[in-house]
Amino acid sequence: MLPVRHDLAMLGKAARRSPPSHRRAAPLVTYALIGICCAVFLLGPASGLTGPPGPHGAGDLLVAQTAYFERWGVVPEELWHGSPERLLTPLTALFVHGNWLHLLGNMLFLYVFGAMAEERMGRASFALFYLAAGVLALLGYAAAHADSLQMLVGASGAISGVLGAFLCLFPRARVTSLFPFLFFLPLRFPAWAVLLFWFVLQWLAARTAGDRPGVAYLAHVLGFALGFLYAWARYRCAARVKSTAASGDGPRPPGDPPPGPR
Repeated sequence: MLPVRHDLAMLGKAARRSPPSHRRAAPLVTYALIGICCAVFLLGPASGLTGPPGPHGAGDLLVAQTAYFERWGVVPEELWHGSPERLLTPLTALFVHGNWLHLLGNMLFLYVFGAMAEERMGRASFALFYLAAGVLALLGYAAAHADSLQMLVGASGAISGVLGAFLCLFPRARVTSLFPFLFFLPLRFPAWAVLLFWFVLQWLAARTAGDRPGVAYLAHVLGFALGFLYAWARYRCAARVKSTAASGDGPRPPGDPPPGPR
């Protein structure tokens, strides 16, 4: 499943007719994160464009890539039992990707879902949320597989957090997705259906993947759950508390008559 765009059903035509002063601001944090991830990938050995010259060609490139991932990625066993500087790797790993497909897939999801989440949260809050979700997702995976020597890189945990927050904040948005098994036919579904379907796939894969080399599905599940819970606690619950306080429907002393019309 490849999401390519979304439309917020609750905005409808009114958003398109809004004056320029009320239109959405550019999602600068989302664009900056995409730019940084792309720049780091292109300048690193994983892209295959800047591999060290050597007599063994592909062999030297593979050695350089492995050393690169070991330096900047998360290795659970080294995180808990290695040098203190390894504690920074859950942050640095968010900007490192293993190959072109890994990078492009993550950036597509961030581009589609990040802009609206950023607008709702605000730029500074969204940036902190993104980094926190990614770091905590990687730490959660490392805690579950403390003795693993698998190298973890990529922004998947952080972007999964964005997906979870988007589900909570905009469940009725319409998401256009391409499905490979349907010959990439574009179909539109509510965000809650698309994102819950994606989450279930990650959860089922995490149950059988363990700590084997490949995709760290558990980090996806943890990031998604953290993002959803944060958005629910920060925005849904806060909105309900403010609504209750504004309406004056809180508990009244015994014998106090209910407020009438004024």
